[in-house]
Amino acid sequence: MPLLMAQQSTRFVYQATLTPDSTNVEKKTELAYLDTDGQKSVFYAENSMKRDSIMERMRTTKNFDRSQMQNLRSNLQFIIEKDLTNQTLVYKSRIGRDNYSYSETPAFGWKILPETVKIGDYQTQKAETKFGGRTWYAWFTQEIPLQDGPYKFSGLPGLILKVQDDKGDYSFDLMQTKKIAEIYQPLNRGQFISLSKSKYADMEKKMQKDPASFVNALRNSGGGRGPAGGGANRPGMDPKQMQEMQKRMETEIKSRNNPIELK
Repeated sequence: MPLLMAQQSTRFVYQATLTPDSTNVEKKTELAYLDTDGQKSVFYAENSMKRDSIMERMRTTKNFDRSQMQNLRSNLQFIIEKDLTNQTLVYKSRIGRDNYSYSETPAFGWKILPETVKIGDYQTQKAETKFGGRTWYAWFTQEIPLQDGPYKFSGLPGLILKVQDDKGDYSFDLMQTKKIAEIYQPLNRGQFISLSKSKYADMEKKMQKDPASFVNALRNSGGGRGPAGGGANRPGMDPKQMQEMQKRMETEIKSRNNPIELK
């Protein structure tokens, strides 16, 4: 029976290998999940789900010890929800203390190549596209009849098991497949401000160019959660702690200078 015929959802576990900082060639690796029921899917970092679980537990126990989330930072600070019927998606992320989202219908214009290779138990075929200022190579299998894949990638006649850019800065590799009861619903942390992709990109560029003023604006506005998931002006924080947090946030913003989409 085909993998997705049963009325059950599937979780595809990918290993993401990233070089978010062009000045530091050390690669970062973490797991990301693609949950789907065949009609829709959601792509997110494993650490995001772990953080949500801790947040829920803290709310229940009223024990707000954020130190246990320190090792759960992610370089995939977004959630991508896809409608597989019409190949559209909604990208959700946070800039400063606010949630933002934009809709997109990516035009990948895949070129399917003759090269084939076996990945795990699956026979795959290579495809190429240009997207977000990078050239990407994907390996998909028609043995899993799902036009989806990690990150925003979709539209090939089968699931994408592996995709990487030609510079080797970003790659996603399928590691495991699991049956799940339902698609994961990320914890809702307030309303999302909907805007165009170009306006969202402009905001990210401003933050990258001048993180100090961005962090100061965040501090003056009363805090909330910062870009790294911390808090910018939490009660009981002395000026030295505030300064240290501000410096850490600025450093973290500057280190994300090699985004997955260059344009």
